[in-house]
Amino acid sequence: MPYTRRNVIQATLLGTGAVIVSPATRASAAAITADLVVYGATPGGLAAAIQFRRSGGTAVVVEAGTHVGGMTTAGLGATDTGNTAAIGGLSHEFYRRVYGRYNGTPVTATSPARFTFEPHVAAAVFTDLLTEAGVTVHVGRPLATVTKAGNRIVELSTQDGQVYRGLMYVDASYEGDLLAKAGVASTVGREGNAQYGESINGVQLRDKHQFTKAVDPYVTPGNPASGLLPGVSAAALAPNGTADGRIQAYNFRMCLTKAADRVPFPRPDGYDAGRYALLLRYIEAGYTGPFFNAVSVGGSKTDSNNDGAFSTDDIGMNSAYPTASFAARDTIVAEHRTYQQGLMWFLSNDTRVPTAIRAATAAWGLAADEFSGTGFWPPQLYVREARRMVSAYVMTEHNCRGTATVADSVGLASYTMDSHNCQRLVVGGVAKNEGDVQIGVPGPYQVSYRSIVPVEAQCANLLVPVCLSASHIAYGSIRMEPVFMVLGQSAAVAARLALTNGAPVQQVNVATLQSQLRALGQRIDISGNSEIIIDSRSSTGVTRAGTWLSSTSIGGYYGSDYEHDNNTAKGVNRLRFTPALPAAGAWTVQLRWTAHANRASNVPVDVVHAGGLSTLGVDQRTSGGQWVALGTFQFTAGSAGSVLIRTEQTDGYVIADAARFVRA
Repeated sequence: MPYTRRNVIQATLLGTGAVIVSPATRASAAAITADLVVYGATPGGLAAAIQFRRSGGTAVVVEAGTHVGGMTTAGLGATDTGNTAAIGGLSHEFYRRVYGRYNGTPVTATSPARFTFEPHVAAAVFTDLLTEAGVTVHVGRPLATVTKAGNRIVELSTQDGQVYRGLMYVDASYEGDLLAKAGVASTVGREGNAQYGESINGVQLRDKHQFTKAVDPYVTPGNPASGLLPGVSAAALAPNGTADGRIQAYNFRMCLTKAADRVPFPRPDGYDAGRYALLLRYIEAGYTGPFFNAVSVGGSKTDSNNDGAFSTDDIGMNSAYPTASFAARDTIVAEHRTYQQGLMWFLSNDTRVPTAIRAATAAWGLAADEFSGTGFWPPQLYVREARRMVSAYVMTEHNCRGTATVADSVGLASYTMDSHNCQRLVVGGVAKNEGDVQIGVPGPYQVSYRSIVPVEAQCANLLVPVCLSASHIAYGSIRMEPVFMVLGQSAAVAARLALTNGAPVQQVNVATLQSQLRALGQRIDISGNSEIIIDSRSSTGVTRAGTWLSSTSIGGYYGSDYEHDNNTAKGVNRLRFTPALPAAGAWTVQLRWTAHANRASNVPVDVVHAGGLSTLGVDQRTSGGQWVALGTFQFTAGSAGSVLIRTEQTDGYVIADAARFVRA
């Protein structure tokens, strides 16, 4: 079904309770005023407005589209957390509330958090938070103009003529439209390595999400004069580290299921099987998948993302998006939707695709109880990167690696330095993807306050917690939804301080700001990380050998499920938890499993620590649904330590659920 992001209200997202002003509501003749005007109903923007209201100020959220909650409510239910110990404040409260929703338990400062969830559950949590805080969200209001007096924004207007006036402003959009209209410096694309002394910025031809078999890219195989197949660029490959204007690919995070009521993948308007000619050649060369991943989020549903060389990322088709008009962006969004829906249709229906692949794809479908307002398809394109502000401090690879530190921390980040592919081109006569980088960080690192405020001369009353000042590769680590919520809350506290003191946001007393953030549970100090939990479904820190199956049959598990070895392939099946410890010292290691009489009573567990290797045995027939201490060990900082669950000679099902590391 055709639709644009501005003419559909995603009714499942915010139900009754929260105050949502729809695009059908006429613009008021009078300006809407608030102490804080937030542009962008992303998790970062919602966190900013909620925090500001909690502090006693007035706040309004203005959203260009009709979707509220950004990617957190649009299918990204397998949260890219990195080190969960780095997530604090309102962000951590959100995930504790998710846990409470699933378990029917009250939410306290010490209750567990859950980082995997169905989209409608995330939407319900945001509904509660917005309603409790009394936040109004105006949707379907694309930005038109920004009016300034000197270096301060005095009002913004949207395309329907509505005017919003505030004393402070937050740009929490994924695109950075407000900062651009306000005359704040920004950039798009990849810096060269030389600009900030980095090593993995710019062009990067690497081995991740890469073709594993040689695939001819020409219309007539072997004949360059015949032209290139769709999706393959004629650009020449530049040396690694070269700057360019390309950005990492976008896609939709599909919520899939194998349930009987699943919605079959639609054949989109404008479907062209020729777009997948390169994929067909890849399959004919012997590639059998994966074509997308299927990470469980609960409710027999997935968060399905790009996986492999030819998958759901529409590589190279988003280059114009960051600075395009809203109408042009709608066209780009529609193009991505057609591509991805067409891909799923192709894999499940095209008779040239082997029967096994078609059957395996068609076994999946769209969840019938998610996104009903947009044909069960996610309402938000995953804009992984657009504009990035350039301010007095630029976060770089050096911050991510811990070789550069800051004194004005307002939050922590910890995810892998991650960039999806940026282009597909011809290298040595075959198709290659370029731009994918996945380099881990040694531990949580601090995000500078200066990186979320502009240069004062450019704007004195604006904070930017989403399109913050960072290089392409550093942004690839910071750009995770929990971090956006962290920085959104920190931006709101800073805005309140600036308003109270009548000062530019750049002149907020950082020590006072940090003191208030700590009081709110925000984690801004690396040494303050006292607990790290790695779920078997964590996006980093988990490696597997053999086959592990998901289950929710026995309660007491951490997160959305637990995994088991199916009581087979003993000695082959292994699962390792590898934490990124922020500091050297003594850490207590704990494991969690679900207990049952069919479990193994003699599971070997190897703990790799600074003193060597310790092998212990655990009985998974007892002590289920709790953290069981294996002992306290000395560890070095970083990821040298680990916990390995083995299955050799075990006498029942072996469970891998989660590991916990607590500073002793």
